[in-house]
Amino acid sequence: MVTIRCREVTFPNIQAVIFDKDGTLENSEEYLRNLGQKRVRTIDAQIPGVGDPLLMAFGIDGDKLDPTGLMAVGSRRDSEIAAAAYIAETGRGWLESLALARRAFEEADQVLKNATPSPLFVGSLEVLQFLSAAGLKLGILSAANTSQVQKFVKRHQLNDYIQLEMGVDEGPSKPDPALFWQACQRLGVEPSATLMVGDSAGDIEMARRAGAAGCIGICWGKPEAVHLEAADVAIGQLDEMQIIA
Repeated sequence: MVTIRCREVTFPNIQAVIFDKDGTLENSEEYLRNLGQKRVRTIDAQIPGVGDPLLMAFGIDGDKLDPTGLMAVGSRRDSEIAAAAYIAETGRGWLESLALARRAFEEADQVLKNATPSPLFVGSLEVLQFLSAAGLKLGILSAANTSQVQKFVKRHQLNDYIQLEMGVDEGPSKPDPALFWQACQRLGVEPSATLMVGDSAGDIEMARRAGAAGCIGICWGKPEAVHLEAADVAIGQLDEMQIIA
């Protein structure tokens, strides 16, 4: 067990740290924005008029991505349901609306499948190496699906440091504490000895409800972000996590 300090907050007796992926380890804002815009354009081409409100629901405003919006914090299933709801408002049946949304998402995936991979945030690799060398178990728990998490770990050669690659597939999504419990179980640790590091209110709520040892919010360069107020501490870069014992 180690003690981790972030700014003025100390977390003793820590055995594991679980990280979110998008916006925490991976600088994926541009990719998520492009993906959301492509999904919306595809749907709007078939059902004119739903584009603008759906962009708003996705949290996309021009070249900006709202860190509290659906593309930033929701699972793929969450986004499909939201898109289907806007489609259904035009008078289409629910099953038809879901099918239309799903096809649009699949088309967007195909268009962007060869997009340049999102980079790690600068310094993330070194922090993972440092924490792993201290004997901590490390995991990734993302709102993306598990296959995307696995591709991310493989692409950035993180296999030596990450013991858990977990996403949201067909089961519950953030902030359901069941996800955190499952992650801890797979790592072989108790939630009370595990820290959560994430960039969304959903990460923080999930971990708090699950009885985590603590919640570290990260907003790269802007730790004063309002949506991280519920975290035990908010940081602007990962190297603010220091081991003191």
